[in-house]
Amino acid sequence: MDNPSPSAAPDISSAMLRDQFRLRQQRKRIADDEKRGKDISDKLTRWNETLQKSVDLRATRLRSLPSPKLDAELPIAARQQEIADAIRDHQVVVVSGATGSGKSTQLPLICLQLGLGVGGHIGHTQPRRIAARGVSARVAEQLGTRVGGLVGYKIRFGDQTGPETMVKVMTDGILLAETGSDRFLNGYEVIIIDEAHERSLNIDFLMGYIKRLLPKRRDLKLIITSATIDTQKFADHFTTDPENPVPIIDVEGRTYPVDIQYRPVGFDSQGNEIDQDMESATVAA
Repeated sequence: MDNPSPSAAPDISSAMLRDQFRLRQQRKRIADDEKRGKDISDKLTRWNETLQKSVDLRATRLRSLPSPKLDAELPIAARQQEIADAIRDHQVVVVSGATGSGKSTQLPLICLQLGLGVGGHIGHTQPRRIAARGVSARVAEQLGTRVGGLVGYKIRFGDQTGPETMVKVMTDGILLAETGSDRFLNGYEVIIIDEAHERSLNIDFLMGYIKRLLPKRRDLKLIITSATIDTQKFADHFTTDPENPVPIIDVEGRTYPVDIQYRPVGFDSQGNEIDQDMESATVAA
């Protein structure tokens, strides 16, 4: 028996990604029981109910998929189409951009525009808990929703996610811990490793783990962001075919005018010479 009740059960590929492997394993065990002459009616009923519930959840998430617009004032908006094309055509993409370019808050929106996030989370890692909360709040604000709904976060001792959550912002330590219970990261359709240039132990472990995972999860997208020139090292690490290298997209940072004023030690604000040491001059400045 290849598929219990094939005329009644939906296709497993229509279920949530996190459920598909488990459903296939259960289907195989039910088929083995049938070959041994066992009564499979109860197991088959429960299996069909579980499958239908997962399929219904995915259909509900698809209906609620937003069509977000990027903040046109952020530099990343000018490279929106290029980034979207790279994510669609490649399994791994590296995005380089200085602080203020908008990569942290806008990349999840580009993924949603591509229809990603329905079958599994758009996982978005941050090095610190306060950053995870802040990014989730900003993305939720742009989508016109609340934190804990379409957009949520998960940090140590705090989980603001739900069944409808598509964008899940978390610390890199949380994602690393989840590999213990979800070895293939089946709960995720996209993983964005933000601030990868910080090169913490958690980030380095994730880089090594996900590199070995990607050949087994061809449907998983990985986006790495960095604010430094180390982007080529990240791209080289994940490039398996020299003729098809991991694309690197550079996004300019947003700049602001800066007024530089000098306050020499030993002079007051009017330029008169006074008796002053470095400490008092610093306080006065």
